[in-house]
Amino acid sequence: MTVSVVLFTSDLRLHDHPPLRAALDRSDQVVPLFVQDSDVRAVGFDVPNRRAFLADCLADLDTGLRERGGRLVVRTGRVADEVAAVVGETGATEVHLAAGVSRYAALREERLRAALAERECALVVHDAVVTVVPPGAVTPSGSDHYAVFTPYFRRWSQERPRDPLAAPRRISVPAALAGDARDGTAPGAPARSGATAPALPPGGERAGRRRMSAWLRRGIDAYEERHDDLAGDATSRLSPYLHFGALSATELVHRARGRGGPGAEAFVRQLCWRDFHHQVLAARPESAADDYRDRGDHWRSGRAAEADIAAWKTGRTGYPLVDAAMRQLLHEGWMHNRGRLLAASFLTKTLYADWRVGARHFLDHLVDGDLANNQLNWQWAAGTGTDTRPNRVLNPVAQARRFDPDGAYVRRWVPELAGLTAPDIHQPWRLPEKERAALDYPEPLVSLTDGLARFQEARTRS
Repeated sequence: MTVSVVLFTSDLRLHDHPPLRAALDRSDQVVPLFVQDSDVRAVGFDVPNRRAFLADCLADLDTGLRERGGRLVVRTGRVADEVAAVVGETGATEVHLAAGVSRYAALREERLRAALAERECALVVHDAVVTVVPPGAVTPSGSDHYAVFTPYFRRWSQERPRDPLAAPRRISVPAALAGDARDGTAPGAPARSGATAPALPPGGERAGRRRMSAWLRRGIDAYEERHDDLAGDATSRLSPYLHFGALSATELVHRARGRGGPGAEAFVRQLCWRDFHHQVLAARPESAADDYRDRGDHWRSGRAAEADIAAWKTGRTGYPLVDAAMRQLLHEGWMHNRGRLLAASFLTKTLYADWRVGARHFLDHLVDGDLANNQLNWQWAAGTGTDTRPNRVLNPVAQARRFDPDGAYVRRWVPELAGLTAPDIHQPWRLPEKERAALDYPEPLVSLTDGLARFQEARTRS
């Protein structure tokens, strides 16, 4: 009887899962395996919000497997060691894995290949599982990746994504195998732990598919005209499910295109942004921590800078739209994309603080904290990444007038300003002193004029 192992990583689903389908086609029995990676925990990527969402995803995956006659096997430790142990216990001849793009994913694959070679077991790596188009599949002349989004989008749009795969009907798992994920009782079973955001969404493929279906029925048609409406909350909120692979980006592209219309086209463009950042990180893995394009920045440091950063993290900058976005992050473990751009621009350009500080804070809280998207979006905002206008600065007052014109978003997240109406709610420092004092809301950390001048001078010097 032949056995294969499917190592789940960022692909925690049964629908449209090429590694699982290949393993089922080529083996009599399959071990669905997830390793709670001690190396990931050691570098601080394992944080409460994502840990809780992951626990939901794994529990849901186990339920789906049991409905098909299987179960999820969960081990804890170093990935190569744990996978090799399962191969030894089962006599598996193949391990199937979705390709990753980070430096760590490449190292994990290298270690796995070496460990499995000692047991004469093959490692089969599958592309186009996490992304729609595999990184490196489309490249410009003379380079290994696209550094500008628009030409990448044109080329990406010419590719035909593979057809999505149905979920399997039956899965047979070897019986005598330790690491049962059911009920969180077995060694290594997933569990929620640590203080999480109060309004964290539920994880898992079922929750993701329900949200996807509702979005395709009721939300996507208006996406083009409403996706920047902060108070309207008219985005899909599918990013956590995409990050953990509870949903397939390939299936989403097919279903959105099947829906058709301007909203679907705009949504597919956003999915392309996700692929774009993955292909940049795959080609330049150092950009997770180093400037993609060095601007010679000497970011502010010292007590004043630290105090400004602390105020930014807690939503006390004195700029209501920035503060609303930061408080949404703390409450939901998620932030509207327009808020992310504004918060990142404010930290890096108005406060002139290192983008890595902001990226780390986001990774500490975002349930969709994806290394490629988070780090490279932060670099885009800081002007050290792929933005073709690296010195652009987003004005929080102008952004508020455009994307939260009546102040509803600010009123929701900054309740001390709830009694104000626009335009006062977006610039309360203009109110008479007595009225300002009654608000219990801070004065701006820096005037926008002074912040802009400081940034421009710093970039000019560099």
